[in-house]
Amino acid sequence: MKVLIRGAGVAGLTLAHELATPGTDVTVVEKRIEIAGSASWQAGGMLAPWCERESAEEAVLTLGRGAADWWDAALPGHVSRSGTLVVAPARDVGELHQFGRRTCGFTQLGAGDIAELEPALAGRFARGLFFADEAHLDPRKALLALGDQLLGMGVRLEFGRSTVSAIPDVEVDCTGIADMQPELRGVRGEMLILRTGEISLARPVRLLHPRIPVYVVPRGENLFMVGATMIECDAEGPITARSAMELLSAACALHPAFGEAELVETGVGVRPAFADNLPRVERDGRNIRINGLYRHGFLLAPAMARQAADIILGNPAAKEVALEAHR
Repeated sequence: MKVLIRGAGVAGLTLAHELATPGTDVTVVEKRIEIAGSASWQAGGMLAPWCERESAEEAVLTLGRGAADWWDAALPGHVSRSGTLVVAPARDVGELHQFGRRTCGFTQLGAGDIAELEPALAGRFARGLFFADEAHLDPRKALLALGDQLLGMGVRLEFGRSTVSAIPDVEVDCTGIADMQPELRGVRGEMLILRTGEISLARPVRLLHPRIPVYVVPRGENLFMVGATMIECDAEGPITARSAMELLSAACALHPAFGEAELVETGVGVRPAFADNLPRVERDGRNIRINGLYRHGFLLAPAMARQAADIILGNPAAKEVALEAHR
């Protein structure tokens, strides 16, 4: 069987891995000239299904809880299983209570617990929630490493093109927002990358705020990713001044030393989403589509890839429309 995958973002590459592992002949084509530049490239890389449950359906937790294991098996050494810390300023402690009511799988922390977990935040927050079973990875390093691994598995990665001359047995569209289905919408996410040697964090920290909750993710080498806005808009372009100021303000609220950090990069990614913000795997003859990963790309791509691979490889238990059994 020959499978053509269009799109070398997180959905396309995870599916290529699922198919190549049992020996399927796979070609991935990508319009861009390299892996960098997709919405996946701008992601936070948090494998945090329990935290995401605060605003997402139960299916996100059900399908996402195995993501860290998938990435760890596929790319040993790339996953940090240090959990997620959630905090809020004293004036917004109600947001912390509400977050806890909507989620599970956490331990409540006091000021001393927070200081022990993240010494850089000692004395800054009186209460917090710790999700010990969550994880994170650097999405850019993960995408590049996965691409290299696929080449070693015999997968053909062809950049600067969107199709091949030979007709495949199965064609899978993983192009995200470029696959403009009428029911899809774009959700714009903006982020910053800061560099400072004055702060050290061991894990992602989410700072709750009634208007703009943000997260700060350590990337190593004194780098921190700060994200992300969620704007109902499919325009790319540069980050807006308002968003940059709000993200910087939130980072400084987490720790004032971020005010002296070097602004290394700003980024914008448009995430494809359906009305229910849940992804789908759909089939029409020899054509399959994976789309609608929304803000859960690295978290849900492994589960979507497994569903699509089951359909392609003829697993009789495969579901042709994703998530329906999990709602």
